[in-house]
Amino acid sequence: MSTNQARFRVATMARVLGVSTSGYYAWRQRPPSARAQADAELTTRVQEIHAGSRGTYGAPRIHAELVEAGVSVGRKRVARVMREAGIAGVSRRRGPRTTRREVQARPAPDRVERCFEAEAPNRLWVADITYIPTLAGFLYLAIVLDVFSRRVVGWAMAAHLRTELVVEALEMAVAQRRPAAVIHHSDQGCQYTSLAFGARCRESGVALSMGSVGDCFDCEHNRAAVRRGLTLALTDFLSWR
Repeated sequence: MSTNQARFRVATMARVLGVSTSGYYAWRQRPPSARAQADAELTTRVQEIHAGSRGTYGAPRIHAELVEAGVSVGRKRVARVMREAGIAGVSRRRGPRTTRREVQARPAPDRVERCFEAEAPNRLWVADITYIPTLAGFLYLAIVLDVFSRRVVGWAMAAHLRTELVVEALEMAVAQRRPAAVIHHSDQGCQYTSLAFGARCRESGVALSMGSVGDCFDCEHNRAAVRRGLTLALTDFLSWR
């Protein structure tokens, strides 16, 4: 309510939220609780340690520094205070690999040859996979983007990198667009070179195309597709929630 007070009347917001106006003003005049004051002091200590590490320490190291200094605090509380203050350390861990080639698989020919242009919708689609870190682990997102309109026509999310992920994204694109003749361009990941994905493309009349290994030009277009797909998928997910 305090944040939106410049846009809406307090009485209106109180009625919408089901609280009393007098209760809101009483809350504003109430001094911070002992817990809030302790969190503020802890935040100051955490900021000092983080700055002293040149912004590299995360919650485990900051917690160790606090314990060594005689501060009795839990590691989860330190992580919460850092998260609320927007403080993060530097992680050296690498994300998972989403593109793994199958040595024995035969990739499709490159029907695009770096010409990422289309004269009409449903002539050329590009596809890729990315990952999203969550508290429960990594969530994988596969998308299909129409090059002509730059719109995501198919996407799928799962907690695995099996072939079903890219098949679901393709099926959504086919169901929405029902293309007569379209080229599906991707990298040479094992999901796209699998027999199941190839068979589904043939059933749908989709012509497979794959870029060369390590082609930075292909990678840049695929990354742009992933960014659009990620935005659409998260927006749809949040609206569903």
